[in-house]
Amino acid sequence: MENQFGKTSRLSVTAVCRGGRTILDDVSFTAPYKLMKPFVKPNGGVQIMPVCASAGIMRGDTQEFAYHVGAGAELEVLSQSFDKIHKMDSGSASRHIRIEVEPDAVLYYAPQPVIPFAQSAFDSVMDIHLADASARFFLQDILSCGRIAYDERFAYRRFSSRVNIRRGEELIYRDNTRYEPDRMPMEGIGMYEGYTHMASLFLSGPCTALQQPIWDILEQSEGEGGVTALAQGDLAVRIFGRRAQQLQQTAESIRQLYEEYIN
Repeated sequence: MENQFGKTSRLSVTAVCRGGRTILDDVSFTAPYKLMKPFVKPNGGVQIMPVCASAGIMRGDTQEFAYHVGAGAELEVLSQSFDKIHKMDSGSASRHIRIEVEPDAVLYYAPQPVIPFAQSAFDSVMDIHLADASARFFLQDILSCGRIAYDERFAYRRFSSRVNIRRGEELIYRDNTRYEPDRMPMEGIGMYEGYTHMASLFLSGPCTALQQPIWDILEQSEGEGGVTALAQGDLAVRIFGRRAQQLQQTAESIRQLYEEYIN
């Protein structure tokens, strides 16, 4: 659907390593987005937080984000608040994220959880390219069932998310999620089974040595989840829970474990 306001919102960030420190070499954005002043991490990496003047994602919104992490650089991308997908009488909104991580670079992508309001429809695509096995990437994606306090449990029309991760020219991970609650038993067997939130994590490998420590973290958490070792030593983690904050805490423990491992 064409954006009803006649334009696409864009955000682009390029991080490079100079003198052992990460700097932002190029930044561009259009309304309603802008970028806060970056925070320098103790190891010389950079943490950034895109901010948005809008109340959330509206019908017809089209977003294009791009992150390029140069060789040897380390970038961590956060977000200012939960991503709210507002009610839509018709139509939908969309987002496309492109990520490139060069050799010996690291990207942690951990935005706040997504809340799809009743009758909303949202389509997300992420295309990630890792240069080689030395390019490290951590992805955190948490999805809520909706605004439970407003009795909007799985009341959205559609939520779709496609994640494609390539190392070199080879596709190493693909997740194709599409929920249409009117047509699917979202709380039944094989779906959420009574849970209300889901976290999806990806840890670029080789890191199969972390599989058991992650299992240990999951066993101590309030939710239920699992860890899958992929063909090239990457890890995919899926966790169900009943509170976004609980999933965030579990995901943060896994991220810290991963950060210690690769450093």
